[in-house]
Amino acid sequence: MPSSPNLQASDVQASTPPSSNPQTTVLAGGCFWCLEAVFDQAMGVKLVESGYMGGQTDNPTYHEVCTGQTGHAEVVRITFDPKEISYDELLEIFFVIHDPTTLNRQGNDMGTQYRSAIFYNSEEQRQRAARAIEAVNASHAWKNPVVTALEPEGKFYLAEKYHQNYYVNNSFQPYCQFVIAPKLHKFQKYFSQKIKA
Repeated sequence: MPSSPNLQASDVQASTPPSSNPQTTVLAGGCFWCLEAVFDQAMGVKLVESGYMGGQTDNPTYHEVCTGQTGHAEVVRITFDPKEISYDELLEIFFVIHDPTTLNRQGNDMGTQYRSAIFYNSEEQRQRAARAIEAVNASHAWKNPVVTALEPEGKFYLAEKYHQNYYVNNSFQPYCQFVIAPKLHKFQKYFSQKIKA
C-alpha cells in the first residue's frame, strides 16, 4: 500500500455532469464487504449494493462465485448524485482504498472473483476510467503499475441478503476489524471532506 495517496482529485478530473439525476457505477476491488463499507460513508452516495458481475453463470450464488469458476467478480453497484460527488471522485477513492496493482488478489483473497475492475456503462465512463488509470500510474501512488481491468457492464446479480450492509451488521467480526476497518480509517483520513454528515 502507498504510505500516502499522492493522487489528487485534479489528477483524474473531468467536469461534474450537469445532470442531477442519480447515476450508477460498478466497481470490483477484492471483497465487496470492504468497498461497500467505504462507499456507504461517502457523501453523494445514495445506495451501495453488493453483488456479482462479469461472469457466464446465470444467478450465481456466493459459494459458486467463491470457487472462481463462474467468472464473476465481487462488485458493488454505487448509485450516486453527480451534483454531490463526481464519477472521478469515486474513482479517486477506489484507487486509494484497494491495491489496484495486484492481479486477481487483495491481501489473502485470491482468485478472479477478487480482481480489480471498473465496469463501465457508457463510452464516457470508459474514457474517464482509462484516464483515471493513467493518472494513478503517473502519480506513482503505487510502486507497481495498475492492473485494474476495464470491462463493459454486464448483468448485475444482487448478492444474498446477509452480504448487504455486512460491516454495519458484523463490525465485531475479526475480518471486519482487521481487514475492513483499516480501509475505512484510510478513507476517513484522506477523504475527510467527502464523508457524509
